[in-house]
Amino acid sequence: MSPHLPQGPHGQAAPDPRHHRDGASAPTHRFGYGTNGLTDLRLDDALALLADLGYDGVGLTLDHMHLDPLAPGLAARTRRVAHRLDALGLGVTVETGARYVLDPRRKHGPSLLDPDPEDRARRTDLLVRAVRVAADLGAHAVHCFSGITPPGTDEDTAWKRLAESLTPVLDAASDAGVPLAVEPEPGHLLATLADFHVLRRTLGDPGHLGLTLDIGHCQCLEPLPPADCVREAAPWLRHVQIEDMRRGVHEHLPFGDGEIDFPPVLAALAATGYQGLTVVELPRHSHAGPHFAEHSLPFLRRAAAAASTATSHRDEPSAAL
Repeated sequence: MSPHLPQGPHGQAAPDPRHHRDGASAPTHRFGYGTNGLTDLRLDDALALLADLGYDGVGLTLDHMHLDPLAPGLAARTRRVAHRLDALGLGVTVETGARYVLDPRRKHGPSLLDPDPEDRARRTDLLVRAVRVAADLGAHAVHCFSGITPPGTDEDTAWKRLAESLTPVLDAASDAGVPLAVEPEPGHLLATLADFHVLRRTLGDPGHLGLTLDIGHCQCLEPLPPADCVREAAPWLRHVQIEDMRRGVHEHLPFGDGEIDFPPVLAALAATGYQGLTVVELPRHSHAGPHFAEHSLPFLRRAAAAASTATSHRDEPSAAL
């Protein structure tokens, strides 16, 4: 059990975070789990598992085993998934971090920063497809990232390529009414919240450009604590990923195995009014995906309950002296 997460008496779960002690409804978090952490399951089985466990939604990574974006019949297959999500009561965000969906030899290749314009166009096309899928699924956002700056490419050129490559995607997002949520990723050109603002200003602050905030990445390399990152990101927040992590080490960890104090993070997230999914991101734990899916949700609910209780206590008037 995490040292950062208070437990109820005798170690039982804290109260349901959806209700204050007086019975009034509290701000609710909508928790999801990423299919990139369930790659050994068929998509139908993964969705049924998450619904059965009580998740509110799913972070659906478009990949060869889960709604392949390049295989024939995408529109029809997307409709079937949309019906399945609706039947199970699951919300969805579309994620685009599949490792080898475009190139079987290059992880995450080609990227939006590739020297070859045709290769960059392939990544742009994938993201445009993802926007269309997201619209057909009723997703609340489409996630993407910049990619690593190629060797021999100067920073100015890389930023120019990124802006040019994302412009058609943003046009598609605007037409579809689905936000594009760019994720700062350690080691990438766009690695930090400050880098996101570089892109935002470069593009002229387009309305459909938003932010994916990965809580673990905040712990890994941002100068501010994760809860402060949430507050700073709030105006642009369109998607949230969550897992544990240690300072300076980009390794997605199960909850309790890292250094993050989660109740303040979830309190900050609730205070922003964010309505999208907060998706557990454990892509390297697919070998035991059902196990981690089962154990992650109770942890997050306890953390949310602790956050709600702490907030209620702060809001109570002091006793008269």
